[in-house]
Amino acid sequence: MRQLSDTAQYVTSVCTGSIILAAAGVLKGRRSACHWAFLNVLKEYGAIPDPGRIVKDGRFMSGGGVTAGIDFGVAIAAELRGVQAAQEVQLLVQYDPQPPFHAGNPLEAPPKVRDAVYRMLPGSEHGLMRPIL
Repeated sequence: MRQLSDTAQYVTSVCTGSIILAAAGVLKGRRSACHWAFLNVLKEYGAIPDPGRIVKDGRFMSGGGVTAGIDFGVAIAAELRGVQAAQEVQLLVQYDPQPPFHAGNPLEAPPKVRDAVYRMLPGSEHGLMRPIL
């Protein structure tokens, strides 16, 4: 993975995929997104955790949790083909997010919901969940 990343135009990941890149040494000293519950695991591999939904650090781009992958895909389309092409993709797939609730990240989730999820995922309140690699 390190060898391929040396010559890649872009090195990308979504959700916990950034942990795989970080563990391979590819993200050392670079900012990267990850699912919020696993974000700080990146530090263990020398990456700089960034809570952004889409994070770009040079030719390295990452997206947060699974649904950030759609935002990330549109952002990559813009990077590779321009804003209009990205907007065309967005329209083609009818990507018009309107979540029924604003509970998609710990900062916006109602405290009772957030605390329930923290209990389900011990350590997640600090971004310290352990991935299975």
